[in-house]
Amino acid sequence: MRVLGIDPGLRNLGWGVIDVAGSRLTHVANGICHSDGSEGTLAERLRSLHSQLTEVVRLYAPDTSAVEHTFVNKDAVATLKLGQARGIALLVPAQAGIPVGEYAPNAVKKTVVGVGHAAKVQIDHMVRLHLPGVQLAGPDAADALAIAICHAHHMQSANRLQAAVQRARA
Repeated sequence: MRVLGIDPGLRNLGWGVIDVAGSRLTHVANGICHSDGSEGTLAERLRSLHSQLTEVVRLYAPDTSAVEHTFVNKDAVATLKLGQARGIALLVPAQAGIPVGEYAPNAVKKTVVGVGHAAKVQIDHMVRLHLPGVQLAGPDAADALAIAICHAHHMQSANRLQAAVQRARA
């Protein structure tokens, strides 16, 4: 199974792709889709993110994907803009017919690090432990890989539960 993790952001939208075979995780690729204020209007920036992420999906053909929930901060305008970038992160895989899971930031951190309020440096470290030899494109890409790892673990748990239920019915 190939998993695409997406860390939404209007300036830097991180993405990471892993392959999952049983309990083994293998790094495939990671990167950051960039869009800054000098590129023009908000609509043009969102179009740019859409185009870049669509190319990632085309190149790596994931089977499933996961996106981090947006946290609300004190700046309502910034939260709204982040929400729009998150919309792109949800839309692109959906357009390709790829299922999309969603996870709260604390759930991702707890799954990958073991603590729900882990710092970025801890996430980076644990992603490197889960995916030996990975070269990270930056903190946003590390977060995206953490989201992919979280989704892989949740999918494995769901599959084990489903198998146990089917065994109980037999």
